[in-house]
Amino acid sequence: MNFAEMMEMLRNPQAIQARAEELRKKTEAIEVTGSSGGGMVRVTLNGAMTLLSLVIAPEIVDPKELGMLQDLVVAAFNDAQAKVRESLQREMAESLGGMGLPPGLFGGIQ
Repeated sequence: MNFAEMMEMLRNPQAIQARAEELRKKTEAIEVTGSSGGGMVRVTLNGAMTLLSLVIAPEIVDPKELGMLQDLVVAAFNDAQAKVRESLQREMAESLGGMGLPPGLFGGIQ
């Protein structure tokens, strides 16, 4: 998006609203999977950071190792969350025509 297009959009609130709705739909459509433990724990998130699925390989479920399993779930979630952030930043950069993004644009998520 060039400067002239941006200025035109600012003069037209409906265009801004339409663009925001388009971006929201694109964001919600993003789906990424993060993993830990060599893929034995996998979590899938959407662009709204909603946990869509959690897969735990049966062979790692040992009541004596519950702490390790919990750590692996946290690590997989954090991996997926980082991938969502990357996807959102890439999507925003494309939508804004390569203009820089302000830090913390996505609700303080950096």
